[in-house]
Amino acid sequence: MADDAMLKFVGTGQAYPAKRSADLRREDFREIADRYAVPSAEEQASRCSQCGVPYCSVHCPLHNHIPDWLRLTAEGRLREAYELSNATSTMPEICGRICPQDRLCEGNCVIEFSGHGSVTIGSVEKFITDTAWEEGWVEPLVPGRPTGMSVGVIGAGPAGLAAAEYLRVRGYEVHVYDRHDRAGGLLTYGIPGFKLEKEVVMRRVDRLAAGGIVFHQGFEVGRDATLADLRKKHDSLLIATGVYKARAIKAKGVDAQGVVEALDYLTASNRKGFGDAVPAFDDGSLDAKGKHVVVIGGGDTAMDCVRTAIRQGAESVKCLYRRDRANMPGSQRETANAEEEGVEFVWLSAPESFTGGAKVDGVKASRMRLGAPDASGRRAPEVDPGGAFDLKADLVIKALGFDPEELPKLFGAPELGVTRWGTVRTDGKTMMTSLDGVFAAGDIVRGASLVVWAIRDGRDVADHMHAWMRARAAAAPRAA
Repeated sequence: MADDAMLKFVGTGQAYPAKRSADLRREDFREIADRYAVPSAEEQASRCSQCGVPYCSVHCPLHNHIPDWLRLTAEGRLREAYELSNATSTMPEICGRICPQDRLCEGNCVIEFSGHGSVTIGSVEKFITDTAWEEGWVEPLVPGRPTGMSVGVIGAGPAGLAAAEYLRVRGYEVHVYDRHDRAGGLLTYGIPGFKLEKEVVMRRVDRLAAGGIVFHQGFEVGRDATLADLRKKHDSLLIATGVYKARAIKAKGVDAQGVVEALDYLTASNRKGFGDAVPAFDDGSLDAKGKHVVVIGGGDTAMDCVRTAIRQGAESVKCLYRRDRANMPGSQRETANAEEEGVEFVWLSAPESFTGGAKVDGVKASRMRLGAPDASGRRAPEVDPGGAFDLKADLVIKALGFDPEELPKLFGAPELGVTRWGTVRTDGKTMMTSLDGVFAAGDIVRGASLVVWAIRDGRDVADHMHAWMRARAAAAPRAA
């Protein structure tokens, strides 16, 4: 029989941490909601039904022990709740902020199905780990007994960082190579501060560096060393670069000044937040202030762009998406936040061309309609004849998603196997590529996906790399 701390979902309503007003949110890049006070966190955690089959855990890529740490939180045992949360995830406070819980754990909460509103899992997860940082419960990374072997990790995003941590704990010397001047990948430069404040990422990176993980920043494989060079230097390698090649739009005028890539735009904004000198922002090219902005796309990157433009002081911000609201890939919560902040969504629309000649001044768009389902089961958009219209635009941001870069060419490694989509080909059981001792994980294998899946892949590939290196060491001839 459940104790008095739990099963309060009937008498206690769902309550997320209060969001700041949209007027205040538009003025800065702070996260839009503070975390719970202790009583509120305990109360919301107490709504968990402690069901026998926890669908929240089943639908979490990391299979976090969600009901267990909710119970501990409800009972006021926060340190134990943190330790259990941290046992399955290297970045629980980051997942608590940016995971699409409405599609994963919370969207599959049993009490959500009963009409009582899901447990606010992500907000409680954020609360637990933020409290742990403040109270000093987050312990330093302690390296395992030295193995005498080294690992090279290419890419300092969530997959690479997760794998680096697990391998360091097992005693490997770990070197992380990344093209940027700060680690974190899209956590640092792609996701805006109003979803993930950068101090949250940097304290994780600092903890890894303090644990002896060596970061080589501003390092491009192919320019500073080939893949073959790194294979000679390390006992095994992990490719965890993510996918950064922007998908193109085939439309007249797409090369005009003022038509920019989403990642260039978001990176410039995040760099300004760090206090960096960003010439393309300072000259106005990547600054939305005073401009009529049109963002093309319906995913989370598009939501990041429209909400960033609002905070930069855009005159107007419109989002064009070729399907309707029900069929957009991005988080519905993010769409609602954007609408509250003043973004206008133009559903069932797609660009025909960009007008203005050398410098864009508008978008000529087509009305769309949903036709028969495509191979994925989603209804395919098609042009609605006679539905053309024009939008004023001084800045157009292309946010149609990302594809892999040509890594065999980029790395000087034509022997590296890739799929027809350009993702790195790996063995499904071992996560090893076509090259012996070279593994791959995260978006560069699965395609553009979620941060939580990258962390899961980093955890899994660390296990496979460890097993392979142990087997290799055991097979090596012993010195006489």
